[in-house]
Amino acid sequence: MKIYTAIYQFCTATRPTQQIGTPQAARGAQLLGADLYNNLVEYLKRHLSKIRAEASEYADEYLIKYYIRTWNRYTTGARYLNHIFEYLNRHWVKRERDEGRRNIYDVNTLCLVKWRTEFFDSIQGDLMDAVKKLIENQRNGETIENADIKSVVGSFVSLGLDEHDAKKVSLAVYKTYFEAPFIAATEAYYKDESSRFLAENSVVEYMKKAESRLQEEAGRVQLYLHQSTEKTLMRTCEAVLISDHAHLLRDEFLKLLEVDRQDDLKRMFSLLSHINDGLVPLRTKFETYVRKQGLDAIEKLASLEGDNLEPKSYVTTLLDVYRQYSHLVKYAFNNDADFVKSLDNACREFINRNKVCATSSSKSPELLAKYSDSLLKKSGKAAEDSDIETKLSDIMTVFKYVDDKDVFNKFYTRMLSRRLVHGTSASEDAEATMLSKLQEVCGTDYVMKLQSMFSDMRTSSDLQNEFKEVLANAGDNENPIDFSILVLSSGHWPLSAVDTPFNVPDELIKPYERFQPFYDQKHQSRKLNWLWNLSKGELKVNYVKGPSRVGYTFQVSTFQMAILLPYNKGDSYSFEQLSQITGLTREYLINSLVPLVKARVLTLGGGEIGDAGSKYTLNMDFKNKKVRVNLNIPVKAEHKQETEATHKNIEEDRKMLTQSAIVRIMKARKQLKHVVLVQETIAQVKSRFTPKIPDIKKCIDFLIDKEYLERIDGDKYQYLA
Repeated sequence: MKIYTAIYQFCTATRPTQQIGTPQAARGAQLLGADLYNNLVEYLKRHLSKIRAEASEYADEYLIKYYIRTWNRYTTGARYLNHIFEYLNRHWVKRERDEGRRNIYDVNTLCLVKWRTEFFDSIQGDLMDAVKKLIENQRNGETIENADIKSVVGSFVSLGLDEHDAKKVSLAVYKTYFEAPFIAATEAYYKDESSRFLAENSVVEYMKKAESRLQEEAGRVQLYLHQSTEKTLMRTCEAVLISDHAHLLRDEFLKLLEVDRQDDLKRMFSLLSHINDGLVPLRTKFETYVRKQGLDAIEKLASLEGDNLEPKSYVTTLLDVYRQYSHLVKYAFNNDADFVKSLDNACREFINRNKVCATSSSKSPELLAKYSDSLLKKSGKAAEDSDIETKLSDIMTVFKYVDDKDVFNKFYTRMLSRRLVHGTSASEDAEATMLSKLQEVCGTDYVMKLQSMFSDMRTSSDLQNEFKEVLANAGDNENPIDFSILVLSSGHWPLSAVDTPFNVPDELIKPYERFQPFYDQKHQSRKLNWLWNLSKGELKVNYVKGPSRVGYTFQVSTFQMAILLPYNKGDSYSFEQLSQITGLTREYLINSLVPLVKARVLTLGGGEIGDAGSKYTLNMDFKNKKVRVNLNIPVKAEHKQETEATHKNIEEDRKMLTQSAIVRIMKARKQLKHVVLVQETIAQVKSRFTPKIPDIKKCIDFLIDKEYLERIDGDKYQYLA
């Protein structure tokens, strides 16, 4: 307080009489402040000169210790001086700076400026060498005092002064005298270490070393470096440790993929993601590798199963490949969007263009639809599956990669119609779940017809109940047959009558004739087409007893029923007689007889099935392990015909879809060049299938013939309203 008072009195005691026109009088007080300020400057110079002389006696770590000790004492003294000279700061220093004299500072700042000019500038080179040596010792595994380096860094930061505003801190000193030599030393250190390490160790071990070093340097910033250094330091380390050796890491990628070293792949991904375009070559290699693995897996399966390829084994193989590399992308590649895209491209390639698809590009969606049918159909195996939801999700995983989604839709629609008509759906909830998943991926239009089929089933059930009420109210119990019927809209269902006449058995005539007027009364403008080829029934067997002395029940098609019912009157019939009784053509009669003969319900005599004069006798010694015997089994020829018909319908639908897309585009654009029209058509229909350019050209020519379009200027088309 005495010193503070003395300074105050010195600055205020002598004030010359101010007279007009005497500039010397106006400057009197300022001269007193300047004198005091200049004496303080000289004092600091003398003090720092002693410190500089003492510092010359120290080196390396001892120099750092001396510097820190002296810096802490000096800055503490500077703060005290600043308080003591507070009056000088507030008045004389402020007035001088306000008048533009930037070389005048408040006392605290003055102390720092003099520290830098009188001491720091002469010692900073030796000091920084000592700091670099200490950090290198730490990198080599030695333990050092992190606080010492942090204190040195703090002094470098504090010495950065803004010339325009003494209160602001600039990082110029830190950047120039600490960060620049530190970064240069770091780069040299890791260049030497990485070269030596790679010469003696594997790439995998080097990646572990590089990862460890990067973590160390990031931690070093937190321990004692200024935060602003982090970006430059990490960029330098990444350039030396990763960029300079990126080609070696990439060369190791396929080897690690082949042996499924996921942790090492994760490490490689993490390292290369730090550098520009570091992952681009990996994504290309990954996509090629996954595609090859998928193609090889399907080729192996095809060679094992041949023509008897099971839809389940095919879909399972596709899923196995997908799951393996999907897990890899999530775990090792952090679900990186570009790696996900590479996986998608690879999966789309091996799912749509593998060995199985060599004969038909639509084989994948066809087999996927058949696998869906096996899951959703009633069977002992399906009843045991409690994870139907998971399996349906798996189906959708494959489905999203299928190019020809219209093929899947056609086969799925046909198989769903069979399940609904024959009542073989395992679960209504599962069917609804599948429809929901398809709608989510492809939109409402894709499942509209499928939803209409379920609506028809509900309407038909109500109609059936009404018919039974009518029969009950009429009190007609003459006919003991349990007659059920499904009335379905022809536009919603892929069902059609077969090209064969059919004589309805006498036992079915009465309910058949009663339903016709009942329906006509309700819907006068509609016509019923009876699909006997899709009808089925059960026959109770009385002539032979099965297990536990219970009579057998035969599950048969209506055609088979028409063949077996005459055996109530006779034991044997010729092929010609059965043809006359049933009215069926030769092809359909043979297809219906084959399961009956194979199951030994009928015994064949006099040649092959369908031969002239061949006899079909009721087997009185029929035996079977099951009480309920299913004889309604389509032969392979029927399956083949149905598949061919489905593919034919697909081609027709594609033509219509392509033509409608072309018309929509031209109606909106009026005129278009050929190339642009083809591109826009592909873009519109690719969600259902990938059209071939020659097919698009045929559709354009067809629309020109039908006068929807006209060709102008050679390669240009115009819409005709």
